[in-house]
Amino acid sequence: MEKEEKQRSFGGVYTERSECAQDDKMEIARHSLSHIMAAAVLKLYPDTKFGIGPTIENGFYYDFEFTTPLTPENLPKIEKEMRRILTQNFKFERRAASADEARKMFAAQPYKIELIDDLEAAGEKEMGIYTSGEFTDLCRGPHVESSADLRGIAFKLEKLAGAYWRGDEKRPMLTRIYAFAFETQAELDEHLAMLEEAKKRDHRKLGKELDLFSFHEEAPGMPFWHDKGTTLFNLLAERWRQIQKKHGYLEVKCPAFLDVKLWKQSGHYDHYKDGMFFIKTEDKEMALRPMDCPGAILMYQETMHSYNDLPLRVSELGTVYRKEQAGELHGLLRVQSITQDDAHIFITENQIESEVTEVLKIMQEIYEPYGLKTQVYLATRPDDSMGDLATWAKAEEALAKALKSNQIEYQMAEKDGAFYGPKIDIKVKDSLGRIWQTGTIQLDFFMPEKFALEYIAEDGKEHRPVMIHRALMGSLERFIGILIEHYAGNFPIWLAPVQLKILSVGEKHREFCREIYDEVSVAGLRAELDLSDETVGKKIRNATMAKVPYLLVIGDKEVAGGDFCLKVRGSEEMVTVGREGLVEKILKEK
Repeated sequence: MEKEEKQRSFGGVYTERSECAQDDKMEIARHSLSHIMAAAVLKLYPDTKFGIGPTIENGFYYDFEFTTPLTPENLPKIEKEMRRILTQNFKFERRAASADEARKMFAAQPYKIELIDDLEAAGEKEMGIYTSGEFTDLCRGPHVESSADLRGIAFKLEKLAGAYWRGDEKRPMLTRIYAFAFETQAELDEHLAMLEEAKKRDHRKLGKELDLFSFHEEAPGMPFWHDKGTTLFNLLAERWRQIQKKHGYLEVKCPAFLDVKLWKQSGHYDHYKDGMFFIKTEDKEMALRPMDCPGAILMYQETMHSYNDLPLRVSELGTVYRKEQAGELHGLLRVQSITQDDAHIFITENQIESEVTEVLKIMQEIYEPYGLKTQVYLATRPDDSMGDLATWAKAEEALAKALKSNQIEYQMAEKDGAFYGPKIDIKVKDSLGRIWQTGTIQLDFFMPEKFALEYIAEDGKEHRPVMIHRALMGSLERFIGILIEHYAGNFPIWLAPVQLKILSVGEKHREFCREIYDEVSVAGLRAELDLSDETVGKKIRNATMAKVPYLLVIGDKEVAGGDFCLKVRGSEEMVTVGREGLVEKILKEK
């Protein structure tokens, strides 16, 4: 019994860095609830080993090592125990302990011992120890004052997932329990309803139903675009090209893999080598490009540029490759082959504000027709940055000035910049209110330094340019995944892979259907024929499931010269239009 009580008292979990803002009441409540969940797990499964468990958006999670596998059927039992614990009255009490004291307290918890060792090696002199009722935890906090502060919080355990210890695929696979937590039951219910709707909109499900793309184990995380998906991809790409051309960009195309020496010179090797794919040839080691910038730099170096050449805007719809763990891949939203709407702009230092302003205008132009609301963040120097602090400060100030001068509201994303420079990150809110990371505008003083880039200034001397790296949709794969879920597959007419489906009533109507198909196709509509032997009802159902905006059924009346009746997606409305007005009707909406 003594051993069991000791495990119950000291089987807690440690969050390496608390993600709770000191003044964020809901974040603190979620963090405190994570301790309650750990206490419930330990009560029900005393031999459990604990990993880490931070708060996340809308809730929290915990990683555990169970002696016997946990199943989703166990979650209600854990949730019931959490609610029982919350009926008790206890405080969250903190005390400090030395590393040696903490090791003794958590002797039965190997993952805690590892964290304590790391903290001590990092210079931590004392460890934070929190006790809440029968449960004691190694934790930085903060927490609510007592269990009474959590009784009004609405929470629900969501799901189980596998998670490698500390994200390392070579370490043990732990069981992660996700949970939601909101201030009120109404907020939780609203969130759960949104998740149900999100399941219906899952781009992986719709991608299969709409015949857009597929994935195959022969190329993990690399989408195979079907005809309709390729049409959608090309529509976005062509619109992107038109906008780039209008704003004075040159389009280039660089090789898929380059000498590893180049990636070492750029700094990408040191920062991304674990996520890169390598190829060995007879005389050198090559790497599939994880970024596009070194290729643009090599082309810049081909000639000596004058200040009159700048800004030099170079765009590339380039595919980059980044190695991901199998558990991190997620349809189009997390892939290993990424098509970026990339651009690299070479400018003088006094052109920074005007060129960032120009890029922000392009950003607004790109996003405007999709109905996605944008949010802007200024991301500052990360811990693993390169270069001197003064240059970083100058770059961050330049981006902030450009945002302010354009009256663009933004939030700070501390330490979230690229390793070579600060950036403006673009996030979008979809029709379900979810936030997605998409584009980025990065200011770089260091890559031109590393590659000794020059231009001839007005004074006749050589000066160093500044680079802007920018991708506004970000990844086309990811952007298309977001759009599929945003529209629930009901693409607006201009973006729909098939705008008009022409259905024959019987065999004798097929030739006339082909004639109409040829007419509308020549006029620029994306049309499709269904001349199968299926019933008209079945054909309409199939086209409706495919979410085609307009359906046209051809029978005796239409062949005889009567008006056409168009069925409009999403309604029972039938639009009457003559043969001559068919294309005009659809193109007008387009």
